[in-house]
Amino acid sequence: MTHTTVTPSPTATSGTLSAIRSLHLIRVVFSLVWVALVLATSGSLVPADEPTATAAVLLVVYPLWDAVATLIERRTTGTGATDRVGTANVVLGLVATAGMTAAVLSTVGTALLVFGVWALLSGALQLTVALRRRRTVGAQWPMVVSGGLSVLAGASFAVRSDAPDSGLSGLAGYSAFGAVWFLVSVIALSVRDRRAQNR
Repeated sequence: MTHTTVTPSPTATSGTLSAIRSLHLIRVVFSLVWVALVLATSGSLVPADEPTATAAVLLVVYPLWDAVATLIERRTTGTGATDRVGTANVVLGLVATAGMTAAVLSTVGTALLVFGVWALLSGALQLTVALRRRRTVGAQWPMVVSGGLSVLAGASFAVRSDAPDSGLSGLAGYSAFGAVWFLVSVIALSVRDRRAQNR
């Protein structure tokens, strides 16, 4: 899951922060359910296998949900067209969904390749933005770490997409990391909201 989240403005209302926090909690739950379903139904699939119907649905839904969730978050924060990173992530997610729809008609290895390219590109986008903001905004280390790890994971999925020991369980680990990331975001937003209310 891409971890580029929309950053609320310093003047974001408590209601906005609460809505973002709720969306991030939904993303945590989605990721954990997705991980459980992949491990329970598709964890044994290897690159040469054709995806089962269940695996195909899980693989297509993943980038689609990420694009939809990013779009909802953009609307929640009111950033709209000014949020170029969010727009790019929505487009990447939709392209990845189309690519995954074609990939699941082939092999698990092809799906791993598509997923890897998507994770690499979205991570690179996030990392670039974080490094640029580091000088002007500061406190960008979570985005740097998340973007960097997404690039590494994506490259690994793509390069090893046809390796005999590769499979969908690796994607489950990636999604589990996404759940942790969004949970950290929920905690950070809660702390920020409390500080704002105490002023």
